[in-house]
Amino acid sequence: MHTTVFERKFPSSAVVEASLSGTVPRPFWLDDLGPDVVRYPRLDGKLQADLVIVGGGYTGLWTALRAKERNPSLDVVVVEAQRLGWAASGRNGGFCEASLTHGYENGKSRWPKELEQLERLGMENLDGIAETVERYSMDCEFERTGQLNVAVEPHQLAWLEGDEEGGEFFDQDGVRSLVNSPTYLAGRWFKDDTAMVHPAKLVAELARVVTELGVRIFEQSPVTSLEDQAHGVRVESVSGGVTSSVTGKQVALGTNVFPSLLKRNSLMTVPVYDYALMTEPLSAEQLASIGWDNRHGIGDMANQFHYYRLSKDNRILFGGYDAVYYPGRKVKEEYELREESFAKLASHFFTTFPQLEGLKFSHKWGGGIDSSTQFCAFFGTARKGRVAYAAGFTGLGVGATRFAADVMLDLLAGTDTERTRLEMVSKRPLPFPPEPLASIGINLTRWSMDRADHNEGKRNVILKTLDAVGLGFDS
Repeated sequence: MHTTVFERKFPSSAVVEASLSGTVPRPFWLDDLGPDVVRYPRLDGKLQADLVIVGGGYTGLWTALRAKERNPSLDVVVVEAQRLGWAASGRNGGFCEASLTHGYENGKSRWPKELEQLERLGMENLDGIAETVERYSMDCEFERTGQLNVAVEPHQLAWLEGDEEGGEFFDQDGVRSLVNSPTYLAGRWFKDDTAMVHPAKLVAELARVVTELGVRIFEQSPVTSLEDQAHGVRVESVSGGVTSSVTGKQVALGTNVFPSLLKRNSLMTVPVYDYALMTEPLSAEQLASIGWDNRHGIGDMANQFHYYRLSKDNRILFGGYDAVYYPGRKVKEEYELREESFAKLASHFFTTFPQLEGLKFSHKWGGGIDSSTQFCAFFGTARKGRVAYAAGFTGLGVGATRFAADVMLDLLAGTDTERTRLEMVSKRPLPFPPEPLASIGINLTRWSMDRADHNEGKRNVILKTLDAVGLGFDS
């Protein structure tokens, strides 16, 4: 077993400790919205609507927008348990990618016959997001700068050199001329398939646009049940001991990492926690020391990978590596802060950019990712076709949620479209096993991926078995 660059070249513990002193334990993006962010009322009484959407993150808000664009006269209601975008949609890295399949390799291994089509639909979806941002003048810091994949270990060079996905290849000198890190051995820049966005501003702007189109939004209204009615489905919410409801002719579920309101989906996802740091703004001298003039997102090639990007005010978000599953499938606030992961990320940051020693982190946070066994979204309907759902994005939902919105609306309309004919849409993935098997399996997989990173990328018998039964994942 060999060590990784993050173990061979690590900063002093004093540098790490100093960088994390005074760090605020909450998502930077939500803080950055400021005190004047628009708030919406609680659901109160008994309402009626044509379409009720449960969940006020990207999935729900894109569904509301796409529904109104299809039929402006449609009466649409969005019901959110807490505040819009407070969960994954307000605390992700802001990588808005074209991929609908969590990367080319995952799509190739699962739907090889549809891969070309899925790649085209993904790019059309990203183009659609860009067009929407422009058409509605959405202030969400949308920058279509692409993504740079970097090799930081010798065995990763072959993966980049033989990449089927395209992009522009850079050798060691070339990649370091783009972004100056002593860890980089090579890189491949995909210039058009990823945009950087401000996650929380995207939520706020989607909410602004849909309310201007007539959508009613209710916050702090946790939905507790769905009940079939003669001509629709009643969505019940209990808040402060008071029950309110909105009955819709149709319902779209965008609850993602949270427990499904449908029993059939209770084992379809697990919450895996991801962690991130945000630095203070870099000075002009600090920024010049690393370059990064093209402002693209960056991800390394390891199984346990890092992702990082610049904010509008030249902070660096640095996240990933640890992906932690807590036994029991619970989503808990206490899981959002894991000091071990923050210290590890800080150490890896200064290995990546040693010239930035002395820079401090302003924010630290974590959040649950709705992971499915196919590592991208799955879809379906329930209650005689009146309810549609999409979940399981596994960390790549910033862009894919818009595609999911169109799929759910197609399914609710009962129309035969290119999207609904996809095997990825029509076939459900395998569920996760119940506890304790889920904990055992997930943690063995995580251990095996760490072993592969320490063994020149070679996959052990556990990973090879998962690959053989269609449960494998190669980041």
